[in-house]
Amino acid sequence: MYLHIGNDTVVKTSEIVAILDAKLLDSSPLLKEFISENDVIHLAEYPPAKSIVITNNHIYLSSLGSAALKRKSSKVRV
Repeated sequence: MYLHIGNDTVVKTSEIVAILDAKLLDSSPLLKEFISENDVIHLAEYPPAKSIVITNNHIYLSSLGSAALKRKSSKVRV
């Protein structure tokens, strides 16, 4: 199944590794380093990113909140 993560982008639910709150970037130097060392696809132009979606192949910054994405993904059967 697929999950819409914003800006007309969908990802396979089986490829999602983590969905994190973007506020963690302010408090986690390790996460900042991980993000800076990998290619990031910015789906959030304005407002700023609310969540970070990490998949097997990509990292996405989404304007949708992590709680909303979690709710959507729980409705999708994997």
